[in-house]
Amino acid sequence: MEEKLHFKPFGLSALALALIGWGGLYLVITMTLPYVWSRWGFFALLLMALTGTALPIVFYLHQRFPSDPPAEANVIIRQALWVGIYGATLAWLQLGRLVTLYVILGLAGGFIAAEYFIRVREKANRRPPVIHDDDPS
Repeated sequence: MEEKLHFKPFGLSALALALIGWGGLYLVITMTLPYVWSRWGFFALLLMALTGTALPIVFYLHQRFPSDPPAEANVIIRQALWVGIYGATLAWLQLGRLVTLYVILGLAGGFIAAEYFIRVREKANRRPPVIHDDDPS
């Protein structure tokens, strides 16, 4: 029997990522000039902020709509990280005024397809746990 995931480890990580990300973004936006290192800091902090914000939402969606096989912790973290990567990539593309509706939808479709194929691969490599008859549990 697989153990059910609990929110506590995700909640602490999400809180830390969100506080550092959003707080750092506030400091970068209000107290720095747009030089190279502050821009890189902006993208790194945006990635952290969006990932930390998406983590509880992704966890809730996995609890509300369970999958077979059940999602592991690495799946939930990876899917929340996709949200952060998506937002940071769109912000980076906006610097060159390259963001259009087709870019937004195409990038989202690409990330969704990548996650779908990763999940298919994980499902194909999954080996169900072996239950022995002499096991008392």
